Amino acid sequence: MSDDSTPTSHAYNMDLLRLTTAGSVDDGKSTLIGRLLYDTKSIFEDQMEAIEEASRRRGDSTVDLALLTDGLRAEREQSITIDVAYRYFATPRRKFIIGDTPGHIQYTRNMVTGASTAELAIVLIDARNGVLTQSKRHGFIASLLDIPHILVAVNKMDLVDWSEAVFDDIAGEYTEFSQKLGVDDLTFIPISALKGDNVVEPSENMGWYDGSTLLHHLEHVIIGASRNLVDFRFPVQYVIRPDQDFRGFAGRVASGSIERGEEIVVLPSGTSTRVESIDVYGGTVERASAPDSIVITTEDEVDISRGDMIVRRMNLPTVGKELDAIICWLSEEPMRADTQYWLRHTTRSVQASISQLVYRIDVDTLHREECEGFELNDIGRVQITTAHPIFFDRYERNHETGSFVLIDPFSNATVAAGMIRGPVRRVEDLERPVMEAEEGRSVSPNVVWESWNVPLEEREVRNGHKAAVLWFTGLPGAGKTTIARALERRLFDAGCQTMLLDGDQVRHGLNGDLGFEPQDREENIRRVGEAANLFFRQGAIVLCTFVSPYQQDRDKARALVPDGRFFEVFVDAPLNVVEERDPKGLYARARKGEISQMTGISSPYEAPVEAEVHLHSDTDSVERAVEQLMGVLGGAGVVSNTA
Repeated sequence: MSDDSTPTSHAYNMDLLRLTTAGSVDDGKSTLIGRLLYDTKSIFEDQMEAIEEASRRRGDSTVDLALLTDGLRAEREQSITIDVAYRYFATPRRKFIIGDTPGHIQYTRNMVTGASTAELAIVLIDARNGVLTQSKRHGFIASLLDIPHILVAVNKMDLVDWSEAVFDDIAGEYTEFSQKLGVDDLTFIPISALKGDNVVEPSENMGWYDGSTLLHHLEHVIIGASRNLVDFRFPVQYVIRPDQDFRGFAGRVASGSIERGEEIVVLPSGTSTRVESIDVYGGTVERASAPDSIVITTEDEVDISRGDMIVRRMNLPTVGKELDAIICWLSEEPMRADTQYWLRHTTRSVQASISQLVYRIDVDTLHREECEGFELNDIGRVQITTAHPIFFDRYERNHETGSFVLIDPFSNATVAAGMIRGPVRRVEDLERPVMEAEEGRSVSPNVVWESWNVPLEEREVRNGHKAAVLWFTGLPGAGKTTIARALERRLFDAGCQTMLLDGDQVRHGLNGDLGFEPQDREENIRRVGEAANLFFRQGAIVLCTFVSPYQQDRDKARALVPDGRFFEVFVDAPLNVVEERDPKGLYARARKGEISQMTGISSPYEAPVEAEVHLHSDTDSVERAVEQLMGVLGGAGVVSNTA
């Protein structure tokens, strides 16, 4: 790592919250932002003089703080916001980038743009009007964009006599709606943006409210949990070759991190090499992380072009030409089924067509509707076929590599924004692994399957979190059990139902009759997978720590639980490191020939190809590994991001 004298690109590590505001027309979004800027003393004297003069010209009796964000003349004349205005302010605790997004239905597309990078969304509701369709639409879009925190600000409380009953009715109705969205963190605050009540300072007019002010909530909300810190993804934006002696590949790290000397793979060619150097503005660094802008050079001469993606060899994205996605149609021109669009994904652009409309979503009811096409602001699920492969992750796992836009080839206008659910899966694709899993399971004679008495969903509601299986794999001594034990303690202390299944424990009882021959190893993992599935059905977060050297056995364990609930955790450490640790003296005995079936020495280990989490226990601390895992579980919705 760099010392203080070495140039580094990690200035972005300062605490920064990106947030967006949304709501119906005239709910007071711009006024709220103006109030935040004014009360935090984030505006210059000449700016204040300008809006005071503009307010006088309009005949306003008070200064219109909305003019601080309404920068377009058309906005001022109509008193509505028709574009996304970004403002920056700071407090001693945190810096903020805030986007004022449109409220009118015809500008919902702008809300998608403004909210795409936000970690918190403020949905404003006019206390006089209650919950409107646009309020629901903006909450729905925020949930689609996987914004982890939603703050509902019930504004204009001064116009309803500061009524607690009005606030409670709105909070109750919106809570009932949001339960359909799966929102994990929903907060309600009654405010008056015009008068400043509960924005920066507590209100004297609402003694019945004892919660935090809006600014206090923004300063203390936990951020960063939704960022993907694990999967290294580096879309190449530009090839730099100033002379014959230098060839570098420039771009921004989309997620994860990389170090000099690490083995990498270039997609789509699949060529392997190692990182020779990492350059940033001002010098060379040993390590780079998202969202650094860097230039990578490689040890070997490798053909790399714009649109290629550099990743770790043992942590690959999905590569495919058929996408299952949710899109929001942004164009006033309706979708044309026979049109070839350009799909822009990271730095890669490919021709694409919408091969199937699966359904459109009614924002009021969240019901799915059949449709023949999409029009402006429609949201729904589609299948997209591309002319060439792209390299992607599910949006819920990685926002950067899980999102895309569609561009009209004639007008060059962006017509849709999309979030990738995964590759297209057909019925025959679903049946095959289920059949294979059933064929591999032991069934006693004359036994008929009996369904579970208490559904998993009910158990999850009572537990307050979703069930999941985390499968820790890696060489003996890599740190699987150490990390899993620390993670279980963190989850247990947060109130989660957990169960840790460790290799040494199950071989003292359940699997005490098994040895270490390949067939015994296979049976060992089969039994553990079945046991993990039973605890999963009980609603627990199950942590399994097993060398489990064969990918086929780990895949069988994965097939027992639903998609998105199994997390393969590759605890990676070089052989020389684990041999130095050798906590049980097994490697030393294996080197002497006393152990004949030692993984990594005399028995093979198949490292995961597409593990959900890749931990480097030789360089990362246990605490950092736990934070990464908690971030993954929070991002997948298994636990709350505040756990």
